[in-house]
Amino acid sequence: MAQSHDMMSRKPPGLRLFGSAGSLRTYQTLVLVLTFFAYTCFHMTRKITSIVKSALDPQTKVGFSHWGRLHASNSLNMGWLPFNTVDGSALLGEIDVAFLAVYSVGMFFAGHIGDRMDLRIFLTIGMLGTTIFTTLFGAGYWLNVHNFYYFLVIQMISGLFQSIGWPSVVAVVGNWFGKSKRGLIMGIWNAHTSIGNIAGSLLAAFLLKFGWGWSFAIPSLIMAFVGLIVYIFLPVNPEVMEIDIDSGEFNCEKDTAKEPLLEPGQEVKHKAVGFLEAWRIPGVAPFALCLFFSKLVAYTFLYWLPFYISHTRIGGEYLSDAMAGSLSTIFDVGGVLGGVLAGHISDRLNARAITAASFMYCAIPALFLYRTYGSMSIVWNICLMFITGMFVNGPYALITTAVSADLGTHSSLNGNSRALATVTAIIDGTGSVGAAIGPLVTGYISSKSWSAVFTMLMAAALLAGLLLTKLVCAELKGKVPSNASKDATDTQGTYSNEV
Repeated sequence: MAQSHDMMSRKPPGLRLFGSAGSLRTYQTLVLVLTFFAYTCFHMTRKITSIVKSALDPQTKVGFSHWGRLHASNSLNMGWLPFNTVDGSALLGEIDVAFLAVYSVGMFFAGHIGDRMDLRIFLTIGMLGTTIFTTLFGAGYWLNVHNFYYFLVIQMISGLFQSIGWPSVVAVVGNWFGKSKRGLIMGIWNAHTSIGNIAGSLLAAFLLKFGWGWSFAIPSLIMAFVGLIVYIFLPVNPEVMEIDIDSGEFNCEKDTAKEPLLEPGQEVKHKAVGFLEAWRIPGVAPFALCLFFSKLVAYTFLYWLPFYISHTRIGGEYLSDAMAGSLSTIFDVGGVLGGVLAGHISDRLNARAITAASFMYCAIPALFLYRTYGSMSIVWNICLMFITGMFVNGPYALITTAVSADLGTHSSLNGNSRALATVTAIIDGTGSVGAAIGPLVTGYISSKSWSAVFTMLMAAALLAGLLLTKLVCAELKGKVPSNASKDATDTQGTYSNEV
């Protein structure tokens, strides 16, 4: 009776109010939709500062005369103290690095806490906290704030709340979907990252004409609304909705997509996995280090691609800042396809490491070709940028979603399901350190040579692939039938059994 009352109290209030007798497929759809929009909002608000930079510091563009042109239209904009000074671009860079540093550190703690509390409440806290501090950053416009440390502290606290989002949504989705089609499902679902970036760019750019504060305020209101919906309707796992994952209902259709995360007969432990214990799960360390270099490449494009495009002759002409910003979204569009392809291929091959490493190796020539031939014409630039985005974001999406969910339910945990958020946080937190380092180093190297920047990115992509070598070998070994035994189980995937 007490357990039943506890389950009832953990059900989302909206589902308690309107009834909660839906089918498994209904709950899975609801989870995908709610977590999709939730993380879209996280990326939408995260993208705002990169768009508003030109309004805060018009000298970011005017001062770089060695690029071959001046932006006369921006010179009419007086900017915003303290960012419209000689060192304004450096101050904005410090804010970016501070945000990403706190975000990456906070990720480790967020995963640890997420495995110990109701993820619906935890995710709501992250969304509302992000809403408040994103709004406070924009409030500096109306309050006439010109203190650098005000904006720095606001962004750091915002990064802390942002770190709650990813481990929470991956853990919730991982609770509801079995392994066999998890890569494809999460590859499609992971489009929220690119859609959030695109939505944040377009919305913030549109609102700039009303004053840069509105670019923060309106997206924040949207996030607050979605956060409220998440709190009211998000079912965290099948157990909360009183669905027995070992029962016939979970496998009512002969579809391996509904394979439970835990094997029948396994007993769920209620003690959450510790931080060091999660690091020792086979496969966590190499995938985390691979993501370090993968996100270094991806986030360098996220923060610097519009700037690179606007300062590079394409078809013999320089593009306007607005055109360069719009064109840069092609990279995210390619990333959507890359995430879906990587997930689908890894499902079909039952080989996450082979897929991720192959995409990273393919990213090397894609980066070279984009740097070498992307300036020939707009058409070439779009095509090569799309291909680059596909190969760069494909493994990034796969590792942060399906791989994290796989490892969070690894067989070495003996059925303990309370490791998803911790493992996700370790992998993405390590990746986020690379995400902070890449744009920072690019800021120094790009002033001397963009070719050197692309060389750095190609080296990072190579290291990302090489770090998975042991897992790739194990997966390949698992695909070759043993001479001593032709048992079909030898063809099963690998880092869960071989490593």
